[in-house]
Amino acid sequence: MNRIQLILVTAVILLLAFALGWFTYWLMHRFSRMAGGDIAEMDLLAQSLHAAEEARDQAILYLEQREAELMDQIAQTEARLSAALENLQDARREVDNLGDQFARIKVKN
Repeated sequence: MNRIQLILVTAVILLLAFALGWFTYWLMHRFSRMAGGDIAEMDLLAQSLHAAEEARDQAILYLEQREAELMDQIAQTEARLSAALENLQDARREVDNLGDQFARIKVKN
């Protein structure tokens, strides 16, 4: 093996050693970071998510109750409207009858 080949082989070995060391450092840093500060942050996020889910559930329950109340009010209003329309039709018939009676009385005189 001549001198240039020895330099190239040594450079490749050193480059591979550097890359392996950097990769090992990156892995260790990633796992050690996960064990410490990120777990506390994840716990805080989990608590926030749980609180948000509870708030959402309460909002859904409130909306369902409110929807039921409004549907009851709509049903009552529709019933009142139907009764009012029936009374209006009765009143119109009575007015027509009275108008006919008035016209007959007027014709007789």
